[in-house]
Amino acid sequence: MMRSLVALLLAATAAPAFAQNEGQTAFNTNCRMCHTMKEDDNRQGPSLAGVFGRKAGSQPGFNYSPSMKQSGIIWDEANLDKFIANPEQVVNGNTMKPYGGISDAAQRKVIVDFLKSGG
Repeated sequence: MMRSLVALLLAATAAPAFAQNEGQTAFNTNCRMCHTMKEDDNRQGPSLAGVFGRKAGSQPGFNYSPSMKQSGIIWDEANLDKFIANPEQVVNGNTMKPYGGISDAAQRKVIVDFLKSGG
């Protein structure tokens, strides 16, 4: 009984860590060449720290395309998922090129969950 309880507790604490590692890996593979999760650390792309709930095109210190600034999008799960899938379809004229999107819905979910967690 005690071994089962210990095993259950270990599994419960390992799952969030695994999900975080999976998210970090997905972010690093697909996003890190242009973005960071460090606040105010804008690079080729804006920092994605605190992106959830933020208005698109509003990260201070980053030079967004006019189309991104005027998109009116608030970044939530649905908008991020659509944008990660096909940025040009969501905000025509954005400056994410040559990034063309991620077609794998499961991979997008991992990235969106990572962004939502704050990295």
